[in-house]
Amino acid sequence: MKIALRLDQYADQLLLGGRTISNAIEPLVQGLLSDLDLKARSLLVSVWGDSVAPHGGTVWLGSLIDLVACFGLNERAVRTSVFRLKNEKMLSSSQQGRKSYYTLTGSGQRRFEEATKRIYKHTADPWDGSWTLLFTERRKMDDAVKKQLFDELHWLGYGDLGSGILAHPRGNAEDVNDLTQDLEITGLVAVMKAASLPSTEETPSHILIRKGWNLEEIESGYLQFSDHFKPVLNALQSGATYSDETAFMLRTLMVHDYRRALLKDPMLPDSLLPETWGGGDARQIFRDIYQMIWQAAERYLLEKLQSEKGDLPELSKEFMMRFGGLT
Repeated sequence: MKIALRLDQYADQLLLGGRTISNAIEPLVQGLLSDLDLKARSLLVSVWGDSVAPHGGTVWLGSLIDLVACFGLNERAVRTSVFRLKNEKMLSSSQQGRKSYYTLTGSGQRRFEEATKRIYKHTADPWDGSWTLLFTERRKMDDAVKKQLFDELHWLGYGDLGSGILAHPRGNAEDVNDLTQDLEITGLVAVMKAASLPSTEETPSHILIRKGWNLEEIESGYLQFSDHFKPVLNALQSGATYSDETAFMLRTLMVHDYRRALLKDPMLPDSLLPETWGGGDARQIFRDIYQMIWQAAERYLLEKLQSEKGDLPELSKEFMMRFGGLT
């Protein structure tokens, strides 16, 4: 009995980098909470896109407040942030008795779908060498509309070439048309497809890359992400255990930090990127951790969140296809 007891104590005290395996993840997550400079609105966008949208996109506000309390967000901060998202027309609300429910608007749904495609993409799309060019009559736009247009186009990856001209080697005309319709400026933005250009060094393609994007600044976000989450991956691969709540916090923080880097990434073809591009390593870390913890995170949010009909709907098929298929 004494020998068995000592073996159990040894297993409980097995060290991983100075921490016991049973609680190696929690200190890392608490460190991330301090390091990532979280803002309530931005964090809620990450929660909505990663956790709420795959379950129908509608939740009771009270359950959302309960879900994100683990991040240190109080009720006032959540209500204020949700109200802002409603004013930005990303969310709409409905009332049932004393309960308020929030759901994605049509434009909000499109925005989240586009973000989801980019965040959880499995493989890069092929590139035929052609470019999409946008010509905007910015002087005829209201300042607020102009800012929103350019913010959205930058999110879609377009580089600003100056004089109201933007470009992208993989631009999607339908996304631009949807955006201009939402902003009611369809007659102020012209879309043109340019002939394919060579992608060797010092060709027009590389000149456009240098003019439209600061690749070093974009890559720095991915390098910071890797610094933040590589220790977490090492701990998980070494057998560290964690609670469902910690898995949810880790998944959300990871999506939040990766999305922040991705916001600046135009998703250029590999042939236009440096050979040592840090985005690849960051993506591998992101995918590996996500595959290991997504189920535990789901258990926690299903326990906390409620929709208009009570329990959340089942996960969408699109969720299960993240990274080419979750296991």
